[in-house]
Amino acid sequence: MELAFTLSVYRPRKPKQTPLWKILWENFEKFEQNYNSYYIKQYGFFRPVVSRVVRKYLECGDLHKGFARVRCPECHHEYLLAFSCRGRWFCPSCHAKKVVQFGVHLQANILYPVPHRQYVFSMPKILRVFFKYNRKLLGKLSQCAQKSLVTFFQGVLKKNRGIAGSIMAIQTFSDYCRWHPHLHAIVSDGLYTDTGYFYVMPRRIALQPLKEIFRANVLAMLKKEGLIDDDFIRMIMKWRHTSGFSVHNKVRIARDDSKGQEALAQYIIRNPFSLKKVHYRQETGKVIYRSKMSHGKNKKNFQVFPVLDFIAAITQHIPEQSFQLVRYYGWYSNRMRGDRRKRDQEKKAKVEASAVVEIIDITDYRPVRVPSPMWRDCIKKIWEVDPLSCPRCHTEMKIISFIVQVDVIRKILVHLELWEEFTRRRPPPIHLAAVTAQEDDARRRNEPMDDDGGPGYEEPWVDVHSL
Repeated sequence: MELAFTLSVYRPRKPKQTPLWKILWENFEKFEQNYNSYYIKQYGFFRPVVSRVVRKYLECGDLHKGFARVRCPECHHEYLLAFSCRGRWFCPSCHAKKVVQFGVHLQANILYPVPHRQYVFSMPKILRVFFKYNRKLLGKLSQCAQKSLVTFFQGVLKKNRGIAGSIMAIQTFSDYCRWHPHLHAIVSDGLYTDTGYFYVMPRRIALQPLKEIFRANVLAMLKKEGLIDDDFIRMIMKWRHTSGFSVHNKVRIARDDSKGQEALAQYIIRNPFSLKKVHYRQETGKVIYRSKMSHGKNKKNFQVFPVLDFIAAITQHIPEQSFQLVRYYGWYSNRMRGDRRKRDQEKKAKVEASAVVEIIDITDYRPVRVPSPMWRDCIKKIWEVDPLSCPRCHTEMKIISFIVQVDVIRKILVHLELWEEFTRRRPPPIHLAAVTAQEDDARRRNEPMDDDGGPGYEEPWVDVHSL
């Protein structure tokens, strides 16, 4: 019983002990300095949003940047709760909170009690580079997918005025953090109508027409943007298997499977990389990233990156500050949900004004607006512990103050012996004679110097005192 109680106590995380924090703390400044020399050709110009997100992540969970005091009103037990960076699509802790909130929001407030499917849209490698250097095209790609779904559904069900509901999540990553823009969509498995009916799609249906519609829409969009021409389109149309475009919809969620809806919603907005897969070797400056077994001739379930190459690989998936990677379309769009809410309010006002005969309207289902779970609820849902439960007397603890003044923070942490001075670890010195002409040429061409499998190289740090 004592062991079970010990495991149920909430313990604040320690981000500075994670390999990701150590990688960025020790090497990110060097990555910024060397970016234009080694990575601009592969990843494009350096984006300022990368520096902002990474520096906020390095302060996430750091007591030196401010904290809240949490105290038990009964036994006066107290601990300090550090502020988070609230980063999205990068910080593993903060994005995990957003994943939980998104799952609850979609299941409780957005999705209707009808069958849903997950649709995955992808395109050939030759087109993916356009979306790396112009990320606004990702939003237009999701519009192409939604337009293709509506056309396909209306053709199958023969309902020209039917409306599909979909939530599109734009993902730019694949295994080992490679650049692979594609779409994961939770789509109503049928069409809604204004009369309040839902027409369900057949269980089994060929997806070849949908692939061809999606291909035509994407190619037309890229041609309109001036990125491809008719000769390029004719070349792609000669390829087999729908010219490299693919659509999958194997996952189907039943109408009453609320847990399945929530789990699928959490899956489609998962973080581009997993902290559990990252292993940092400080002595060699290498990062081992473990993932599922790859396909092809050289099968493997891990990849070794030089540390700067790993930073380049994970930071390329950071979205711009105002860019939304989740889009709502059709029946689930913000406009249509707002219109339905307005009609419901008008209908309710008319019923209250008449008050002659009791009327119960059950023709239209409207999701209940459930507020997003807060920090405490997310911790309880993920780790199954209550961060505001006193470990001594089990009384509900209260947040009594927020400390943000630098001098006060220092006094408190020094008194509690929690103040630390952090300095970046300098990489081991490399003598100039150790860098051969062949290695220098390979570095300039961005080719591997060894067999570890990671592209690109770090600029060697030279100890001038040893010369």
